[in-house]
This record gives sequence, structure tokens and C-alpha cells, in this order.
Amino acid sequence: MPRRIKAYHSCLGIAQLYDRNPFVVAWWSAAFPGFGHMLLNMHLRGNLFFLFEILINVNAKLNLAMVYTFCGKFESAKNVIDTRWILLYIPFYFFCIWDSYRSAIDMNKLNDLAKDEKLTVQAMVIKNCDICFLDKRNPLIAAIYSLFMPGLGQIYTKRTIPAIALLIWTLVISYFSKDLEAVERLVSGDIIGATRIVDGEWLLFFPSLIFGASYDALASTVEQNHIFTLEQKQYLWNEWQPAHFYINLPIRKEE
Repeated sequence: MPRRIKAYHSCLGIAQLYDRNPFVVAWWSAAFPGFGHMLLNMHLRGNLFFLFEILINVNAKLNLAMVYTFCGKFESAKNVIDTRWILLYIPFYFFCIWDSYRSAIDMNKLNDLAKDEKLTVQAMVIKNCDICFLDKRNPLIAAIYSLFMPGLGQIYTKRTIPAIALLIWTLVISYFSKDLEAVERLVSGDIIGATRIVDGEWLLFFPSLIFGASYDALASTVEQNHIFTLEQKQYLWNEWQPAHFYINLPIRKEE
């Protein structure tokens, strides 16, 4: 039994160690606190930060102040900010960035240690709730699915836990932002009605959520394909490679 495992496969999906750029992880935490941790497969911590980000942001009126700032209404942006909540947001925001950066460095170290360990991941897992198996999938298709709706790309790659979390957050943000109702009015030609009904404070959560989910689907699919290759290679080595096998290369004569 290896001391450190590189990947774990269950009916809820696959979690794995692989090299990540700590600055990229920290950037996603800056874009949406919690996303950096979800990229590291720390879904419990990531969703907790998601909850606090939305709770504090909405009460601090931070996104609403950003909407006023984009429209050039600086005085309105200054007046709408709730300082009691914004002072809580500042340490929380920078802690998420720092913690995701530190965690990415630690994960890279664990990955280096696990490289020399034997891969113990199962190729197929059958449970009453689901059937999961290692397979190669197209990373671009996973990314495109998550662009249409965050979480679909994760379902495509059979990562149930992040898929459920992202779908729930998408439904919550979509409901409060009224984006679909605004799209309906926009398609009908009612541009003024669409701009009036949409809630810009909640709508600003969408860019980070959509592109973050798409990036996560892309990166995780690439690494799952790598795990599939490693598992297949190890199986063929253990089951089909004779222990006494060697390659007798001809000796090159000196000219």
C-alpha cells in the first residue's frame, strides 16, 4: 500500500494530484474566493468560501458599488457601500488568495513525492448509485459544456461533487440576477425592460463562475486522461510484461 496516493476513484468522481501553477490558483481565488480551492479538489473548503463570498459581498453591496463605478456614478458607489461588512470582506478575501496559493504549493510537493509511488486507482467502480470508469474524454467539449452552464462539464467527466455544487450556485445566482428573464425580454426587443429587470449586483458573479467552471473542466479532463494512460500502462506492465523480458540490442561495431 503506497504511503501517498496520486489519485482516488469512486462513484462520486476522481480526485488527483498534479502540478498546478500556484499563481493561477491564487488568481482564480481573487476572481471568486473559493474557486482556487475547488481547482485543488478541496470542495468542502471551496464551497464554504463560496458561501461566505456571496453572503458578505451581497451585504457589503460590493458588486452594486462596482456597477455604479462602471456607470461613472462614483458618489452613488461610495454611498451604497456598507463599511461594517466591507471590513469583514477585506481579510477574508486576502486569506482565500493566500490559502489557495499555499495549498497549491503543498499539493505540488505531495505530487512530487507520489510520483515514485505505485498507482492504486481502480479502472472501474460499480455502486448502486452509479457506475464510474476511467476513460479518455475531450477537454474542449468539457470546457464548452461548462461555458453553457457551470457544472455540465464536470458531469461530462463524471465529477459529481463539483458538478452538483456548481449547478446549485448557478441556479441561485441565475434566480436572483433574473438573467434569463432579461434575455427573454432582450430577444423580444425590449432592451429597456431587460436592463431594468436584471439585477447587476448578482449578475457580476456570473463571469467568474462561468469561466472558472470552464477552466476547471478543461484542466481536470486533461489530467484525468493522463491518469487513464498511467493506469493502462501500469496494468499492461504488471499483467503482460514477463519478469525475465529484456531487449537484446545488437552491438554496434566500431568502424
